[in-house]
Amino acid sequence: MAIPAALRHAIRVHTKNPGTTTIAVLTLALAIGATTAIFSVVYGVLLRPLPYPDPDRLMAIWEINHRGTYSRLADPNFADFRDRSRSFSSIAKFTSYITSIVGGPEPTRTTIAAVSKEFFTVLAVQPSIGRSFTPDDARVGADPVAIVSHRYWVQSMGSTSTLTNVHLRVEDRLYSVVGVMPAGFQFPANVDLWMPAELDPEHTSRTSHNYQAIGRLRDNITAARASAEISGLARAIVRSSPEQGEYLMVDATVVALRTSLTGRVGSTLYVMLGAVFFLLLVACANVTNLLLAQAAARQRELAIRHALGAGSRRLAGQFVMEALVLLMTSYAAGLLIAWLGVNALLSLAPANLPRLDDVSMNGAVLVFGMGLSAVTALVLGLVIAARAARRDPREALVDGARTQTGASGQRIGRILVTAQIAITVVLLIGAALLARSLMRVLSVDPGFRTDGIVAMDLAVPYSEDPMAKARLVPFYADLFDRLRAIPGVEQVAAARAVPLDGGLPDGQFMIIAPRDAPKSMQELVSRFRSGAPVGTADYSAVSPAYFQALGIPLLRGRLFDQRDGTSAPHVAVISESLARSRWAGADPIGATIEFGNMDGDLRPITIVGIVGDTRMYGLDRPARSTIYVNLAQRPSFTTTVVVRSAGDLQPVVAAARRTLREMAPDVPPRTRTFEQIYAASLGERHFNLTLVASFAATALLLAVAGIYGVMSYTVAQRRREIGVRVALGATRGQVFRIVVGEGLITTSMGVLVGVLGALGLTRTVAGLLFGVTPTDPLTFISVIGTLAVVALLACYIPARRAMTVEPIEALRET
Repeated sequence: MAIPAALRHAIRVHTKNPGTTTIAVLTLALAIGATTAIFSVVYGVLLRPLPYPDPDRLMAIWEINHRGTYSRLADPNFADFRDRSRSFSSIAKFTSYITSIVGGPEPTRTTIAAVSKEFFTVLAVQPSIGRSFTPDDARVGADPVAIVSHRYWVQSMGSTSTLTNVHLRVEDRLYSVVGVMPAGFQFPANVDLWMPAELDPEHTSRTSHNYQAIGRLRDNITAARASAEISGLARAIVRSSPEQGEYLMVDATVVALRTSLTGRVGSTLYVMLGAVFFLLLVACANVTNLLLAQAAARQRELAIRHALGAGSRRLAGQFVMEALVLLMTSYAAGLLIAWLGVNALLSLAPANLPRLDDVSMNGAVLVFGMGLSAVTALVLGLVIAARAARRDPREALVDGARTQTGASGQRIGRILVTAQIAITVVLLIGAALLARSLMRVLSVDPGFRTDGIVAMDLAVPYSEDPMAKARLVPFYADLFDRLRAIPGVEQVAAARAVPLDGGLPDGQFMIIAPRDAPKSMQELVSRFRSGAPVGTADYSAVSPAYFQALGIPLLRGRLFDQRDGTSAPHVAVISESLARSRWAGADPIGATIEFGNMDGDLRPITIVGIVGDTRMYGLDRPARSTIYVNLAQRPSFTTTVVVRSAGDLQPVVAAARRTLREMAPDVPPRTRTFEQIYAASLGERHFNLTLVASFAATALLLAVAGIYGVMSYTVAQRRREIGVRVALGATRGQVFRIVVGEGLITTSMGVLVGVLGALGLTRTVAGLLFGVTPTDPLTFISVIGTLAVVALLACYIPARRAMTVEPIEALRET
């Protein structure tokens, strides 16, 4: 098959200028590869349809609390929405958590979900093996059954085809496996086992927000209409409910399930996509400069072709073909960069980034990259063609035309460099703001020590049997004693959850008079409804040595000690922020509170101490009010054991795992160092900063190349003028200042435009900042100063070259 003449000519043009072609290809390949890589993440996380039938009809239903943020649904509220809504064909609730499962070859630490009977109907997905839940399965007192993921079926059940032979012990129940979900199905995230939520009685309080909810819209019902209906139902519930307080919902809303899953990271990823598009624009501006310079050098050739009958349209088509060849070569190299970039992004991405499994170089991403290259080629070709067509062909055949063309080309080049610098300013300011935010976050005192500490997460099988809870106390005591005996261990303690690791359960507590504890949960709920003095706090059961192990300071009163045995009056230690917010101007030590709604233990708690605040939800989040109770008095099935050592942690971790395996072989732990927990809490900020800083550094490099290229081109085109100036008495220093001054004027214009753009655009990253305003003066001044220095360096070599122009040689050039 013959190659078209236009394509052959385009290939010859590029091969005749290997230096220019190589620079252009590498520049565009880098920009296209980076853009395609980021788009692959944005598409996989935000744009790719959920893997369910009619995914756009899947909605998440949320309560809205008094702070105006989303919260989970209380059982009675869910029941009202399910029974009274007419916008949904089905609604389901679910919640997920980690626990230990026994029944396979080895016990596993597994994420499980309790789901209502409509769950799989809403998602329109059924087990690929076995059956789904039946109405008889979804009731209190039914024989426990479970459905497992394909992954769990393969890894922990040996892909058995006889499900009736498999029974799994989850907490205090023995479940029969009745179904296996299709490969790849995993909702909620990371869940490997689903069980009916109806096995347990519903909570009657509208302030117990335990479940998330999803629904499938009926045909011809919009999300806005469904949201309006749910909001109306919620407001009617609030008006008629006897319960009061800040834990009662204020409103409710409906949002697309995909948006609900990715809302937290959506703005961040779109900012990244915008940043990489800016980088693409910088690259295009740089390549346009190169191609314009090349076109200027080809004016005589173009004039001859025009004189021989080539029309403007044909010449424009030739430029587009040349740009297309350039872009297709760049796209091929860009695909490799994109593939490497996607792998790098996945390795850098924080673990909590949703839908990471959906990120790949798929067909949609490849089509995007190809379309992006085609559009870029068309624009570049038309710009160069339009510029070339502005010249009268006859002028190019006249001596001296080169200088005129050069003067005009210099203006275009400076405009493009100005645009490059402006875009680079925006990227640099964004990166600098994120860097300053990270430094501010790193300077925050977390309220605890992070060095030399191992966290070992345990999920002891839950049981309603009071004796099972009582047996936890000697179990933990024995475990602590054995762990302390490990060589190098200094302290051993435990807590419901450790700082920076996802937070604690929270709720309302009641301030009561001594010996005035409610006798039943119904009485407690009634007192809450009657308007008794209350407060709000996180709840954590910790062992007595917890505060010493983590270096959390005691501010007033005392910590837990030998006096606080299982039969002694229950005591609590509270955080400084709770003492300040709830007992402002008063002494909380000695006060009696009731917090039995958190763990079912109605015995009153006396506050005996105040400790320093810790950052539970992140260094960039304010410290939360917390009530710490004694683990020996109010044991928890789920806890994190912390082991502090002054030596190497590796042998300590291995010995701790062996000790636990000997004591509780059915409780597989998860072990991490506090340094890992600390680093993970900063993962999202490191991810954002790394990407934007990479884009900004690349844009800065391209901008420097652009400044250098334009100034070098300017000096080459103005050799005769410079020679005349020197012949008329201009000094070498004056020539140097002229060239540098022109470069700095171009840079200044770009900086001005960029600063104005940054003032408008940096507000889009305001939600990613901490301790820094989007208009932080120091950041703007630093970026401007950096660009001034870089521009000066980029102008230096062309300016030095201009100083060496000999007047006689320059005047001979005509």
